[in-house]
Amino acid sequence: MKKLAAIFKNKEIVDRIFFTIMILLVFRIGAAITVPGVNIDNFSFANSDALSLMNMLGGGTLQNFSIFALGVSPYITAQIIVQLLTMDVLPALTELSKQGQYGRKKLEMATRYLTLMLGAVQAYGIIKTMENSSYITLADTSFWGYAYIVTVMLAGTMLAMWLGDQITTKGIGNGISMIIFAGIVVSLPNQIRSAYSQWLAAKFGQTTERILTGALQFGIYLLAFLIIIAFITFIESSQRRIPVQNAGKGGQMAKYAKASFLPIKVNASGVIPVIFASSIMTAPQVIVSFITGADTSAEWLKVFSTSSLVKMPWFNDTTWQMPWGFIIYIFLVVLFTFFYAKIQINPEKLAENFQKNGSYIPGIRPGNETERYVGKVVNRITVIGAISLALVAALPIALVLLKIVPDQSMALGGTGLIIVVGVAIELNTQIDGLIAGKSFDEVIRPGGGIF
Repeated sequence: MKKLAAIFKNKEIVDRIFFTIMILLVFRIGAAITVPGVNIDNFSFANSDALSLMNMLGGGTLQNFSIFALGVSPYITAQIIVQLLTMDVLPALTELSKQGQYGRKKLEMATRYLTLMLGAVQAYGIIKTMENSSYITLADTSFWGYAYIVTVMLAGTMLAMWLGDQITTKGIGNGISMIIFAGIVVSLPNQIRSAYSQWLAAKFGQTTERILTGALQFGIYLLAFLIIIAFITFIESSQRRIPVQNAGKGGQMAKYAKASFLPIKVNASGVIPVIFASSIMTAPQVIVSFITGADTSAEWLKVFSTSSLVKMPWFNDTTWQMPWGFIIYIFLVVLFTFFYAKIQINPEKLAENFQKNGSYIPGIRPGNETERYVGKVVNRITVIGAISLALVAALPIALVLLKIVPDQSMALGGTGLIIVVGVAIELNTQIDGLIAGKSFDEVIRPGGGIF
């Protein structure tokens, strides 16, 4: 309650929140406008992991084939690619990353150009995939018809990026994340409504025992939902703090050393590994759907489907089923968690920076020993983060495979919930920072006000 009171007393924060809500409202209006020249024939993406992922990251914009159908996913992909290339892969980009504000502007420009290229390819791929899967029909199937739709979708992506930038500069921050966050949150009431209809509403008019059983099932579902949110919040907020001391000048190191901490998050990779793994798993389905006349129901494609069981030969001409797609998916999530954690936290550069700044870890020698120590801590922490991330990402798939829930629209956990919790934590931190800034102003300048 104190935080709410502090928020409403702070005119700047209220204005930023109101501005953010208005921008998100504009995005949701655009999400309901279907691209001209496209007729939607089928809304169900239940049999397509690729389209389900794109629809989720776009906040449900793909099911309407709206002008924001691409969402900001091309920009996210471009950001990841540029970030990877700056890690001593392309010397020119690596040099730009070291040139401060000028270098960041150049890298941002390169990211936006790459966004246009990736967005054009992705837009055409989505059009062909949905067309071949009988989700949509086009009024004009000529080259110019496709070019027009791709242009509209690219314009929608650039507009979504601009809206995100406005939230970052004039709103409460993290604009791109907020757009994804808002889109996913919109779908959560439908998920709870589906569970209510499945377990409780369908039992009305039946025996009292059945109604009580349904109420119990729905109650357990809500409780499990809250427990999973609490677990994700705990993992996202958990960190290992390595004590660091900064030596003072004048040779009196012990007397003037300043103690601080090097925080290492349990899940330093965030949701990026899940997106990477999902993209790789869905790539074969997208490629096959892209080819006109290809058999999208081929048995070998089930190997790349996380929600399908693959038939395996057994003795006496019998068969058994194996969730190979699910197993590969979990392996990729764990693999990418370690890979991206190494990118986020580079022990070698940390050791170099410590030496340059005169910092050290108590009991650990500077240089190679510091590098090995930080590397060991990162590996141990990442094991916990990788297992936790894999469990949450795998939960909705496992619930469907075990037939506990009928489909993933009612399943708990998954990529969407990880994104929602992560962005909510960042949003809370951002608001705390704004409140702290206002409080500081009031202390320095009695009566408050903005300089």
